Amino acid sequence: MVIIICLLIGLITATIGGLMGLGGGIILIPSLLFMSSYSEAFAWATPQTIVGISLITMIFTALSSTIAYNKKGRVDYKTGLLFLSGSIPGGIIGSWLNQYIASDDFLLYFGFLTIMISMLFFIKRKPPAKKVSGKNKMMRTFHLEGKVYRYTVSAWAAFVLSLGVGTLSGLFGIGGGSIMVPAMILLFGFPAHIATATSMFMILFISIVGASTHIVLGHIAWKYVLAFIPGAWFGGKFGAMINQMLSGKTIEWILRILLIIIGVRMMIQGLS
Repeated sequence: MVIIICLLIGLITATIGGLMGLGGGIILIPSLLFMSSYSEAFAWATPQTIVGISLITMIFTALSSTIAYNKKGRVDYKTGLLFLSGSIPGGIIGSWLNQYIASDDFLLYFGFLTIMISMLFFIKRKPPAKKVSGKNKMMRTFHLEGKVYRYTVSAWAAFVLSLGVGTLSGLFGIGGGSIMVPAMILLFGFPAHIATATSMFMILFISIVGASTHIVLGHIAWKYVLAFIPGAWFGGKFGAMINQMLSGKTIEWILRILLIIIGVRMMIQGLS
């Protein structure tokens, strides 16, 4: 029964993660924490083992989603690699710090973080720049489904942001997409479809690094990890397929509402 539940959780979280470019950890972690609170069969699910499972699961979610998005030409690989320059070392740092966080504090911080991210979508964004001004900035021109999108990325801002995102990813096991997608949309002017697809490409590598660190630290419950992988693979493909059917505005609203619900739920559980 536990294996079946894990399989279903993996499928649902990967579908949502692939759809929103989140990776799925932001759904999987609350789900396992909830199960560990109400079922002795999930007594093995400590914050550390949950984060380890989340990161391994996201490797398969991100890989299947990236393959699906790549076929539609939605991944900005050049910008994705720029963000990875900070995310990878950050993931190692965050994974190491994770072992020092208590369960209640974990829930509280996690909830607060997701609510703060959702609030970013209420900030009025700047119109896309027509020219690049300043050093270490690059203008990206992206062609997608007959439309031309332009957005500017600062190399230094990208590195600092991705370093922080990578650290939070390893710390909370969320893949970083729940922070990176809003940041790409709001700070750099990415279209939602390109942001979610590029995020999944980045999460693939961030998750590999974070998961490797957790394996070394002995945080992986291998008996249960395999139950999540099939759901993660097929859910990632299904989420990417749904994403291509929705408008950019619809994706942003789903992301905003989802983060608020999860954040409030985690903070209530952490304070109780």
